[in-house]
Order: sequence, then structure tokens, then C-alpha cells
Amino acid sequence: MDTDHLTDIWSRVFGTQPDPSLWLVIVTAALALGAVVPRTAWRLSRNAVTIAHEGGHGLIALLTGRRLDGIRLHSDTSGLTVSRGKPTGLGMVLTAAAGYIAPSLLGLAGAALLAAGHITALLWGATLLLLAMLVMIRNAYGVLTVVLTGAAFVLVSWLTTADVQAAFAYLVVWFLLLGGVRPPFELQGKRRRGGAVDSDPDQLARLTHVPAAVWLGLFHVVTLCCLTGGGRWLLGV
Repeated sequence: MDTDHLTDIWSRVFGTQPDPSLWLVIVTAALALGAVVPRTAWRLSRNAVTIAHEGGHGLIALLTGRRLDGIRLHSDTSGLTVSRGKPTGLGMVLTAAAGYIAPSLLGLAGAALLAAGHITALLWGATLLLLAMLVMIRNAYGVLTVVLTGAAFVLVSWLTTADVQAAFAYLVVWFLLLGGVRPPFELQGKRRRGGAVDSDPDQLARLTHVPAAVWLGLFHVVTLCCLTGGGRWLLGV
């Protein structure tokens, strides 16, 4: 591979791209909302949120020095991340807290990249994150889900026009911001009905002696703030 080709790839990935029109931003927001609000669509699209949720657990586990044993993604859109290390302490707390806020934080980071014009960098960065996650997947359905999601990013990055790439990137980020808000509300509903007795907030309550309701409230605050801030960046307001 010659120097000119490497330079071209570098400039393509790390350079900036023109901002899309406002109508495209609004249309992608509407499409993302359509993937999150209707129950039928959410049953399928929630798989992508689960990837981000479990990926958040896994990433923070590694960053805090824990050993990541594996990640499983299930067809009912649930997931499980298993890590080893000290069963208490800050690392375990951060790992347990990361899941429900990970999709929204990823969406906020994506919105920051798009606001700065780094559309291609977002697409390639997401592909690399999915590839890294694939190594830790320990079940067939999880492998299938991550491979299909990663393939979508690769195909869009390499085979489509700049306008299509921009539309896809904005759709993904809107989906993460909007989709990140719904799971805490779903969990709240399950807890109200007596379900989800060993959810992330319950584990955090045992680790910190702070009530699970407080942790759930924190998840609401983070996801809604990310939606507000990220949405403003995407809309340029």
C-alpha cells in the first residue's frame, strides 16, 4: 500500500464531512423514533440497545482492571456480561452501573462527532467497537447479532455515497439517544409489578447500600440529559 493511498484513507476517516441538511436530521430522528416507540418495532430494534448495554458493562470492566470472561446476547433482547475480579469496590460499582447508561452515552459521543463533522470517523469507530466486542461473545445468537450489525456499518462505510453515510450515522445516533431512554422506564415498570428482582439497580444497592430506586432515578437523569444535549448538537441549536 503506497503512501498516497494511506494518506487518502487517513484523510477520509479523520477528516470532516459537510453537515447534512436539517430535513435529513429531522427525518432520521423521526425514523429512529419509529424504531423505539412502537412495541413491534422495539422488539427487534432493542437488540441493538442490548449490544450497547452489554458492551458498556464489558468496556468498563476492562477499564477498571477486571477480567472479562464473556458476553451473551439472547433472542429475547436480554444479555449477560460476566467478569472476574474483586466482588466489591469502585470497579464493580462502575461496571454494574455502566449498562443502562451506555447506549445514551454512546449516542452523546456520536452526536459530538457528528456535530464536528466526523461522520466517517463515527462509522469506522463503531465498526471497531463491534469487532472488539465480537471477540468476547460466547453464544451463537450474540455472534449473529453483532456480525450483522457490524456488516451494516462496513457496507455503508465502503459502498454508499456521502449522503447515505450521513443519513445512516444520524439515524444510528438518534436511535441510541432515544432508545437509551426506554429501558430504564421498562425496568421501572417491571419492578413495580414485582419483577426484575436482581436487576442492575438491585446489584448496585447491595454494593453501595444506596436504594435501587435512587440508582434507577440516576439512570433516568443520565439518559434524558444525553437525549437533550445530544439532540441539541444534532439539530445545531
